[in-house]
Amino acid sequence: MSRARTASRLIAVVTLAAASASLLSGCSTAVSLEAADDANSADCAYVTVALPQTVADLPKRDTDAQATGAWGSPASILLRCGVEVPGPTTLECTSVNGVDWIIDDSDAPNYRFTTYGRDPAIEVIVDSDVVHGSTALVDLEPAISNVPEDPYTACVGVDDVEIPDSTP
Repeated sequence: MSRARTASRLIAVVTLAAASASLLSGCSTAVSLEAADDANSADCAYVTVALPQTVADLPKRDTDAQATGAWGSPASILLRCGVEVPGPTTLECTSVNGVDWIIDDSDAPNYRFTTYGRDPAIEVIVDSDVVHGSTALVDLEPAISNVPEDPYTACVGVDDVEIPDSTP
């Protein structure tokens, strides 16, 4: 299944879960998420305990999976720690407050941001109709920084690469 379809399904599941919870009195209002494969990493535990109570002025929500976070009602910002560490990619990569992020806009208005150069990797999905992605990433930076960056891995673009002239 493509990442875009996975993101769409994740947002749909979260929205459906939030709507169902509000209809049923006495039921949990936790946002239902799936834990990432490496969610039990010690670094993910450090991230989880440092998650802010608000992101982009949206209140934090309870989640039902390890190493996850959600903000807003309905949840407009979703976080999962322990996702697969991305390799080189042609997707846009940018640095926000010292954290490098790969940006996948294939499911716009839902944008998937994945840390680059950190292991375990962290995924943040933002509904850009509600929140600007950079605002969410700035607010999450203190928690994300609990995962050390690889000093040898950083975002680079085509303009950053120098190709030596092979002409003698």
